[in-house]
Amino acid sequence: MLMKKIVILTGAGVSAESGIKTFRDSGGLWEEHRVEDVATFDAWERDPELVLKFYNERRKQLYECKPNAAHIALAELEKKFDVQIITQNVDDLHERGGSTKVLHLHGELKKSRSTMDETLVYPIEGWELKMGDCCEKGSQLRPHIVWFGEAVPNILKAAELSSKADIYMVIGTSLNVYPAAGLLGYVPPYVPKYLIDPNGNEVMGVNNLTIIKEKAGKGVTELVKKLMA
Repeated sequence: MLMKKIVILTGAGVSAESGIKTFRDSGGLWEEHRVEDVATFDAWERDPELVLKFYNERRKQLYECKPNAAHIALAELEKKFDVQIITQNVDDLHERGGSTKVLHLHGELKKSRSTMDETLVYPIEGWELKMGDCCEKGSQLRPHIVWFGEAVPNILKAAELSSKADIYMVIGTSLNVYPAAGLLGYVPPYVPKYLIDPNGNEVMGVNNLTIIKEKAGKGVTELVKKLMA
């Protein structure tokens, strides 16, 4: 018998309890930096050393963080369901929590890519990426992150996955960041949907939506128990 397919869209709220800071929680600043100064291509062209330093600090912090109850619970679902995670997060906590199918919309913090050829992507050894670290074609490596204003290469794949869900979950995201926020529109109307977020509200035009106003750790654990029963 075919397993039911659960597709899960996650945002910053799923990693917050692991100690990963989000810029939306700190007045639009990441560690006192404006987004425009560290997370755009213009910033990279203007001051690549600052951008590298910023992401090195994020990477160093990530190595000190561990998956939380939400990450672990989502991995448990794989015992009974075909589970696909679509995440807006650039951390690897879903993978470290045990999930095996994770699509990253906004890139991956522990990887770098060529500035000459975006298909050349490499794991970063340790937490530092430096000026002078080059790809095999000789160009400087940049963080493998989708910066503000850049295209989201995996969004079409995410839309296709969303359209095939038997159950859809949205965890720890405000549904304010597009194009990811538009993915709910691809989920068939009859599919049961769950929104887990302390500030979760009804979403215009979305049917069969259950809102669980809890932090990810508690809300996900409770929902997973219900689905696994």
